Amino acid sequence: MAFKKLNPFERLYLKNTNKDAYQNYKYQLKVSKIPSINFLDTPKPLVDFKHSGHLGDIIYAIPTMYALAENGKARLHLNIGQKIKVDGEHPLQGIGLNEKSILMLEPLLTHQQQFQQIDIYDKQEIDYDLDVFRKFPFDYSKGHISRWYFNCFAVNYDLSKPWLTIPKDNSMADKIVIARSTRYNSPVIDYSILKKYNNLVFVGLPEEYALMKAVIPHLVYVEVSNFFELAKIIAGAKLFIGNQSFPYAIAEALKTPRMLESYYKSPNVIPEGPNAFEFSFQPQFEFLVQKLILQH
Repeated sequence: MAFKKLNPFERLYLKNTNKDAYQNYKYQLKVSKIPSINFLDTPKPLVDFKHSGHLGDIIYAIPTMYALAENGKARLHLNIGQKIKVDGEHPLQGIGLNEKSILMLEPLLTHQQQFQQIDIYDKQEIDYDLDVFRKFPFDYSKGHISRWYFNCFAVNYDLSKPWLTIPKDNSMADKIVIARSTRYNSPVIDYSILKKYNNLVFVGLPEEYALMKAVIPHLVYVEVSNFFELAKIIAGAKLFIGNQSFPYAIAEALKTPRMLESYYKSPNVIPEGPNAFEFSFQPQFEFLVQKLILQH
């Protein structure tokens, strides 16, 4: 169906006479600006992707990369220093990726069988620009990050199954691993209820740990040198508890027994598959902690 752009007077008239039609027009206008995607007619043995971050977005984009590459290998070119607008605090302060984040990520992704190469984007020829999802008129405060990519690239993947494989850190077998970024903190969730458990470790940034240690004094911090090590810890955990953050994205990709603190302003991470639970309120949080610790 052809889209007709209205002149200023037509837009004003429509706005004042038919609000629903005006909302539809604004949406159609946004859709008309979406860049075209060159879908591959036949599978290639090696498919090149570009992504500019954030780290969690990259993890949630992996199922789409697998689906687009089909039985072929994938090369991922990561574009550093690109500005990305975010709500609230973010460790990289307005950019998607830097060189350090790529060095941290590379050991994790190159361990995956389908990834042949991870490098810095330097105008290499690519088959799919994964950043295009930011040009689509999604409501980014809601929904499901992985499914935004599905919607852009016309693919599907079974998100109830793991899409990362990592050897477990067996020293974590009896540990509850916690990660809570300073972004997406629910004001009605109190982690001090975990004080009665002794097998607690924290992964994340030192400043995030300091905030959580003030609530749980005996909490132990585990520092990692890269995200492969982080993933091994999460894979080996008895239970993972976290908010909408990069460590949770890894837990979701691994299908570790997990609990997600869902943020009421931006519930755009959806747990899928077995051993996946989410909580938005304190009584449910406390019930799930007790139930899952007994189970596992």
